[in-house]
Amino acid sequence: MSIVASADIAAAAARLAGRVVRTPVLSSDRLSEDLGFVVLLKAENLQHTGSFKARGAQNALLARAERGELPSGVATFSAGNHAAAAAFAGRALGLPVVVCMPPGAVEVKVAAVRRYGGEVVVTEDLVGTCQALAADRGYTLLHPFDDLDVIAGAGTVGAELVADTGPVDLVLVPVGGGGLISGVAAAVKQASPATRVVGIEPATANAVTHGRRHGALVPLPTRPRSIADGLTAPYAGRHNLAHIDEYVDAVIEVPEDAIERAWWELLDTSKLLVEPSAAVGLAALRLHAFEADPGARVALILSGGNVAPTTLARLGTGI
Repeated sequence: MSIVASADIAAAAARLAGRVVRTPVLSSDRLSEDLGFVVLLKAENLQHTGSFKARGAQNALLARAERGELPSGVATFSAGNHAAAAAFAGRALGLPVVVCMPPGAVEVKVAAVRRYGGEVVVTEDLVGTCQALAADRGYTLLHPFDDLDVIAGAGTVGAELVADTGPVDLVLVPVGGGGLISGVAAAVKQASPATRVVGIEPATANAVTHGRRHGALVPLPTRPRSIADGLTAPYAGRHNLAHIDEYVDAVIEVPEDAIERAWWELLDTSKLLVEPSAAVGLAALRLHAFEADPGARVALILSGGNVAPTTLARLGTGI
C-alpha cells in the first residue's frame, strides 16, 4: 500500500499556493493555564469553504490535471465539508460536480454546495448512489478520504503546523474516515518522528476503530450519527488505515456529552466559530484520555467551522 511522502505533500503545497489560506496557529492562554501545558490551535475553520477539506479536493483535481487525467465531471459523497470543497474545486476548474449527501445533512453545508455550483442528491446509500451517478454520467468518483492526492492535500495542514511552530510534543486530530489524520500524521511524523499524533473520533461514529478491527471498507453496522457530523464517515479507507498504522500513535473514542461540553469551552476560550467536530481533541484532553507532560506543546487541529444555527441553539439548553 502506497504511503504519502513528504515530497508528495510539498508538491501539494506548491499546487495549492494562492488557492488555500495558510491558516494561523493560535495559542490559547486560558486553555494552557488551565491544562498545564501549551495549547496551540491550527484554525482550519478559517479555510476556504470553512474546513480543511478545501485542500484535499483542490489538490486531487489539480494533480489529475497535471497527469492529463482531468475528468469531464466529478461525483462524490459527503456529510458536508468535502461536498462543499469538491464543488468549490470543481467550479475553479470549470467542472460539473454532483454530491451525494445523507438525509438530514446540515443545511448550511447543503447550501454551500449549491452556492459553489454543485448538484446535491440526497440518499441513504451514499456510496452506491455516487458510484451509479459516476458511471451513468461518465464522471470520476472523487473519494472524500481514501485517495492519495486528497491525503497529500490534507497533509499540508501538518506541514504548515511544523513549519510555523517547530516540533510539538503532541498533535490531536479529529477523525472521520481518516483523510485528515492520514495527511497530518504523514507530514508531522516525517518531519518530527518524536511527536505523538493521536486521532479522536466520536464513540457513535467510530469508523476508524471499526475498520482496524474488521478491515478497510467494512461499513459500520448502523448509520453513524454524532453532533460532530463532519466525522460521520460510513467506513475507513484502505489508504487511510495504512497511514494510521504507519504513523498514528493512538485513536481514541469520545462520547457525545464530552464533545458538546468541549465544543462550548472551545467556542468560549478561542472566540472562534468552530463546528463540534473541531472540539473532539479538547474533549479527549478533558477526559484525561492520555497524558501530556507539564509544559508540553500540544496542537489541536480545528478541522472546520461550518455549523448550523439550530446546532448552535443547543448551547442554550443546558450544555
